Amino acid sequence: STRQVDDISQLLWGDRMPSQTLSDKLKKVYGEIEAWRTRPLEDEYPYVFMDGVWHKRSWGGHVENVSVLVAIGVNAEGHREVIGVAEGMKEDRDSWEQFVRSMIERGLKGVRLVVGDRCAGLVATVGSMLPKARYQRCMVHFMRNVLSKTPPTHREWASAALKAIFAMESRESALAKAEQVATEMESRRLKAAANCLREGVGETTTYLLDEFPDGHRRRIRTNNMIERLNREIRRRTRVVGGFPDGNSALMLICARIRHVTANEWSTRRYLDMSRLGDNLVEAN
Repeated sequence: STRQVDDISQLLWGDRMPSQTLSDKLKKVYGEIEAWRTRPLEDEYPYVFMDGVWHKRSWGGHVENVSVLVAIGVNAEGHREVIGVAEGMKEDRDSWEQFVRSMIERGLKGVRLVVGDRCAGLVATVGSMLPKARYQRCMVHFMRNVLSKTPPTHREWASAALKAIFAMESRESALAKAEQVATEMESRRLKAAANCLREGVGETTTYLLDEFPDGHRRRIRTNNMIERLNREIRRRTRVVGGFPDGNSALMLICARIRHVTANEWSTRRYLDMSRLGDNLVEAN
């Protein structure tokens, strides 16, 4: 924070840093971050993971929760890269459309699968702006949604039953198993959980389609990768509390992302993309 920089300056040199000097240095840093955030996307990204991280900022004289949207792409060499960061306000369809459009304008291409939570705005945006890409609902979030509609006395059984669905080796067998579990839920008077399961299991088993290699499925069925990155972001934003404006929040989050990913996170191969093959449908 500005106060910490000032305190460190006084501790090291015995003088406080002039506010104008600090302001000039921040402007230089912000310029570098903005250049990174809006850089051209030159690679193809067959897999794209999207999610939002919430923080507090001042708006119209009061503090409210707003979202910063984050996208991570896995490129054709199998390396991860943060390809998009933007303030998303309420994480609605307009925010997601603007976010995806900005990445397309910067060169986003080759998308075969988008992984995210069941956000209506995101699902609709993928369907309209990336029509050739599949959508994979995060399996972990889906299981939590179903279990939230299950009473504690049935939760252990329901958790094991849901895990059995996603242990299947084909989409057909997973859907058949899901119907068996939903029927059993109804017999246990868990109608809300059964309806939730039937409604969402289709888009949560996209990863089992034949066009996606077996070796990729464990990593493309959840948003765990971006969730871990979001936890690192929150570790820093919690210290700040409320931000005075959207740009200061965005710049700090981008700086934190660059710090976290400036190591083997981005240089280590995340997936063996040679297994992807040529059996996929034409990409966006």
